[in-house]
Amino acid sequence: MKKIVFAAAAFFVLVDGLFTVSQIENVVITRLGEPVRVVKTPGLHFKIPFVETVAFFDKRLLSVELSALEVTLGDKRRIMVDAFGRYRITDPLKFYQAVGSEHGVLTRLHPVVLGSLSSVLGGVSLSSLLSDTRISAMNKIRDEVNSAVKGFGIDVVDVRIRKTDLPSQNSEAICKRMISEREREAKELRAKGVELSKIIKSTADKENAIAIAQADAKVQTLIAEGELDANKIYTEAFSKDKKFFEFFQTLETYKKSFLEKNTSFVIATDGPFFNVMRGRN
Repeated sequence: MKKIVFAAAAFFVLVDGLFTVSQIENVVITRLGEPVRVVKTPGLHFKIPFVETVAFFDKRLLSVELSALEVTLGDKRRIMVDAFGRYRITDPLKFYQAVGSEHGVLTRLHPVVLGSLSSVLGGVSLSSLLSDTRISAMNKIRDEVNSAVKGFGIDVVDVRIRKTDLPSQNSEAICKRMISEREREAKELRAKGVELSKIIKSTADKENAIAIAQADAKVQTLIAEGELDANKIYTEAFSKDKKFFEFFQTLETYKKSFLEKNTSFVIATDGPFFNVMRGRN
């Protein structure tokens, strides 16, 4: 029984004394709360059981999410900035002594980054922030943060703005202004359209009147030319046969006289007017 108890105690001591370090971790060994050494080599390691404890720290790139911050820019415009930072633990011992854990560094790093954001962006205009020149501003923020957290055992690799937006009251004012501008532009376009419509209609009416006048003039010219040609033909024909001319003239007289259906004539039947009807010529 004693052997079993001893073996069980030895097993628990051995289990508590062994720990494994992966390739993505650094380890700080503490004894009664005080750090005694740092383990950076991957593999199986041993510590004093029940006396020493192990604190693991990630060697990879870590992120810190920042709360939205309202900033007044260099051109006096106010915007909401949504940013984040990336850092790496370079000195596990300093990191443990300064902040204790990754959650602790977030608490310490958060106000530092927000303060630097507010300070640097206070000298930048909105147009610069929305262009490629914002990279220099971000680098300046990163350098300021690195300088402020030098004793934390970390290296701030990058600080980036994920999104910028206008405060709600500014957005409403801008939307109203944009609506007013669009309404004004619409009125101007409608007015120009009405004016252009009147010009087109007036031009079309003028061209139509000119075309009709020109057509009427051409018709009258053609009629006059036709009548002139007809008169020439008649004259030539009549000059060759006098009786035919008299006969034709008589028919034209009948045509004009009998144009109306209800025309009445009081003329002697043996007069010259009815010679053609009686077969006399």
